[in-house]
Amino acid sequence: QVQLVESGGGLVQPGGSLRLSCAASGITFSIYHMAWYRQAPGKQRELVARIFSSSSTRYADSVKGRFTISRDNPKNTVYLQMNSLKPDDTAVYYCGATRNSGSSPSYWGQGTQVTVSS
Repeated sequence: QVQLVESGGGLVQPGGSLRLSCAASGITFSIYHMAWYRQAPGKQRELVARIFSSSSTRYADSVKGRFTISRDNPKNTVYLQMNSLKPDDTAVYYCGATRNSGSSPSYWGQGTQVTVSS
């Protein structure tokens, strides 16, 4: 059974930082391409950052220079370090996993809420 479990969300002031974690089980983590998505109220889910099995990365323009995605294969975990947070970053953040680099995730986590507010 595949499970992706996110953690690390919470309430943070503008300009603050958070680190999200996504622990995977039931898959051979090292061969999966991993990604973070987010969905704000009333908006579609959007891709935030991807990290391929090669560890190369891609970012949405809105988070470039502020967010960093990384992976620890021995721990079966992918991270999202979020700095200089803005109110517009408020959303539920989801972790996704896929074997096909060109497709949407085959597996999703349950999501973790990130709220940026003073």
